[in-house]
Amino acid sequence: MDFVNRLAGEFKLRPQQVQAAVELLDAGNTIPFIARYRKEATGSLDDQVLRELAERLEYLRNLEKRREEIASSLEEQGVLTDELKAQLAKAVTLSELEDIYRPFRPKRRTRATVAKERGLEPLALWLMLQQAGDPAAEAAKYINPDKEVPDAETALAGARDILAETVSDSAEIRKELRALLNREGVIRSKAAKEEDSVYSMYYDFREPVRTIAAHRILAVNRGEREEFLKVSLEAPEEKAQEVIRKAFVRNSSPAAQQVAEACADAWERLVFPSLEREIRNDLTDRANVSAIKVFSDNLHQLLMQPPIKGKVTLGVDPGFRTGCKLAVVDENGKVLDTGVGYFTLPGNEGGKAAAAKLIKSFVRKYGITAVAIGNGTASRESEQFIVSLLPELPGVAYMIVSEAGASVYSASKLAAEEFPDFDVTQRSAVSIARRMQDPLAELVKIDPKAIGVGQYQHDLKQNELTAALDGVVEQCVNQVGVEVSTASAELLSHVAGIGPALAKNIVAYREENGIASRTALKKVPKLGPKAYEQCAGFLRVMDSKNPLDATAVHPESYDAAKLLLEKLGYDLKEIRGGAADVIQRASRYGHEKLAAEIGVGLPTLNDMLSELAKPGRDPRDELPKPVLRTDVLEMKDLKPGMELTGTVRNVIDFGAFVDIGVHQDGLVHISRMAEKFIKHPSEVVKVGDIVKVWVVSVDEQKKRIALTMVQGRQ
Repeated sequence: MDFVNRLAGEFKLRPQQVQAAVELLDAGNTIPFIARYRKEATGSLDDQVLRELAERLEYLRNLEKRREEIASSLEEQGVLTDELKAQLAKAVTLSELEDIYRPFRPKRRTRATVAKERGLEPLALWLMLQQAGDPAAEAAKYINPDKEVPDAETALAGARDILAETVSDSAEIRKELRALLNREGVIRSKAAKEEDSVYSMYYDFREPVRTIAAHRILAVNRGEREEFLKVSLEAPEEKAQEVIRKAFVRNSSPAAQQVAEACADAWERLVFPSLEREIRNDLTDRANVSAIKVFSDNLHQLLMQPPIKGKVTLGVDPGFRTGCKLAVVDENGKVLDTGVGYFTLPGNEGGKAAAAKLIKSFVRKYGITAVAIGNGTASRESEQFIVSLLPELPGVAYMIVSEAGASVYSASKLAAEEFPDFDVTQRSAVSIARRMQDPLAELVKIDPKAIGVGQYQHDLKQNELTAALDGVVEQCVNQVGVEVSTASAELLSHVAGIGPALAKNIVAYREENGIASRTALKKVPKLGPKAYEQCAGFLRVMDSKNPLDATAVHPESYDAAKLLLEKLGYDLKEIRGGAADVIQRASRYGHEKLAAEIGVGLPTLNDMLSELAKPGRDPRDELPKPVLRTDVLEMKDLKPGMELTGTVRNVIDFGAFVDIGVHQDGLVHISRMAEKFIKHPSEVVKVGDIVKVWVVSVDEQKKRIALTMVQGRQ
């Protein structure tokens, strides 16, 4: 198979781009490295396209491998004809290949194989010819009590079983029927129990296969698995039967009537159940892909939320009986102090007074300007208490931080190694504070599946979900870059070319020797030339004597960067704080001329100029900052029509959940997100967006808040 041209056609790319990408991937280069430092070769393909290209390439290679396996098996059986070779060569999906192989695949014992063992295959062939003659008279020739064929009707039944299996094994018929079911089939679900449940909307549900939404596929699947629903595929029966009859029934002879009966049996007993399973599996796969994409998009936005820099932060892990664990961390996330405050239980005035005194002393002693409060149990009470103190704490604001996955991290081996002297809740308070300061650096310590920014995650293919989310984490970490002198081993492990073992080696080497430059990384045990090539551009050494070590300029381009600066009239030392007008000078000089003179392509030149203008810039800084609050709302305060500002916490297929500061996220349904029709909420919002919303309705008993992003749309 010509993989390159096939992929070029599917992705609408030039063959040269695909060829370069395939060669770079096969040579062991990481996707972040290819996307950032091999733009000239690939035509500036980004991370996402490269990942999709790599996944599709793997599928096509597996398809080719399976094609060869089937051809080899057919050859061993002595049945590989030129016609079969041509059919195998034309197949473009695994299901098409398996359909071709189906008649020749070793089968378990079936009704047809039993009939063949009884010597009824010649009778089946006679019927298939559909000539004049009496089928019963012909069948009488095959009566043999020793082979359990006592009469003509038994012989005819066995012959029909053979014909039914022949019909079922027809690749062309299966292909045509599969297309019909995908075009006109309907997914149907009914109640399996007479009791109310979260699946009640699916108790009498029908939707065409071609249009059913991913989240509804996953919902009916789960409802069926939990035995609340009975789910089936409704088929256009007469059309399907006609497709089979047209292919196999040639006239109206008595033999043809036997064939027609076999065709009906083939559809009901063999073809339809098989295709129903296949189509439902295909729908589940489709929903799996869609849900993983939503999860990946949400995770990307969550990880890329802007850090709140330069603030000494008090992390609060709320609790009732055991109190609220407190942790003070400095601007860089270093733990300065810890404590416990008992201020959430009603009537505990002594505990509240002691907690207020402790928090005020923390603020005075460490210069705290931000409070991060976890959104778990007792969060509401914690927020009210902190807000009551704010008038006495000028300059201090607070933010509610998602605790999703915090308990997983706090109880992990990684957290125990990082904070061996802290208990689980103290670690959680530190994590909550750090999440606000730098979401990416803290959230990489947690299994992405535990962060909770998707839907039906436990129903998805876990290997595919893990691979996709790991790819998102890798993309985000490398897009932002990592300060090698302070980064955790977990953060370093996601840098291109560095895994967990090498990350630990870097940290161990750093603690013993320090890392004064990128070149020093070459001394880290087991960090060889290939790993250095892949990771160096994504690691920052801010205090290096060479200012380029603090940028995303790759060491392989240092000579070109120095020549570039020289041609634009700069000294290398001048760019440490940024060369603000470097882009303007380059424009006056001429980009193409500059690129040619320093020996790089235009994409690399443009990347260099961006880096030299703002060395070590954080792309997250260009995004809107999270909202730090100084007030508090309760659900009972909400009234229809009220205008609020909130933060998007989760985006799903049918809408988005928005945190409006009342400890119960409100839902903006997809129909209330824009003036125009949209196919998916991600067209309008993403996780972390600050949005203006209006209250539509509030149900305090069910804790449901309906919001709209279109004023006046109820």
